[in-house]
Amino acid sequence: MEERRTAWLLIALLVAQLLLVASQVPATGGGKSRLEAGALLALAPVARAVATLSARVQSVGDWFSQRRTLRQENERLRIENRQLSLQLLRLTEAERRLENLSRAVHYVPPDGGKLQLADILYVDHSSWVRTLVLYVPEAGLEINQAVVTDDGLVGRVVLVAGPYAKVQLITDRAASIGAMVQRTRRQGLVQGTSQGELQLAFLPRQSDVRQGDRVVTSGIDGIFPRGIAIGTVISVSAGNDLFQTIRLASAVDFSKLDHAYVLERQALPQEVQEALPGEQP
Repeated sequence: MEERRTAWLLIALLVAQLLLVASQVPATGGGKSRLEAGALLALAPVARAVATLSARVQSVGDWFSQRRTLRQENERLRIENRQLSLQLLRLTEAERRLENLSRAVHYVPPDGGKLQLADILYVDHSSWVRTLVLYVPEAGLEINQAVVTDDGLVGRVVLVAGPYAKVQLITDRAASIGAMVQRTRRQGLVQGTSQGELQLAFLPRQSDVRQGDRVVTSGIDGIFPRGIAIGTVISVSAGNDLFQTIRLASAVDFSKLDHAYVLERQALPQEVQEALPGEQP
């Protein structure tokens, strides 16, 4: 390989020397010397090939440059698309917020009380306790305030810390709500279970309760106003000797909670408070 390269180098030097000599020979008859003409004919294809190769190299360079430009433009468009998606997400969330505010304005609680719109910050669906934490910009939250949505009852406030409140869900096994079957007005207690379900307790076996019956708050517990939807009867069984076993499907889908309303507690009339034994809140 090295010998072949050396041979080609010698040939190239020889050709260059001949061209140099030819260039020194004066032209006769108004034309080029034969040696110069021969060299021109010999080198013309090489010059043409070099020019073609140079053009192709330039074309390849342009292609790489265009590809780099397209890659940069593609990245710019990708970033812009990501930013537009985030803006759309924020606008959609703002639209939902306005819808919630509009619903809060038009939602009328059964007792005609005032509402405070609250954002749901955290929901705990553990097997032992079922609670949520909400945020209310306005101050004035109190223990035992009822928490609802457009669909029905969520729970009650059990702890207040400034604009934040901890709410016991109606599905918590320690929850107990005065309730009644809307169709028959038969009253009982809705309780949570360890499985996060609802049951209507203390209804005698002879009580008329059917699958599909709506159950609402009765107002007898002093916490929840009368008439708020709790759930729908999904099964009725004999239970023990005295009471039926009644399972409910909650009116509220707790897996989709993002906002709720806190109901302002209605104080009892002064004459009623005076007639009751002990201090009234």
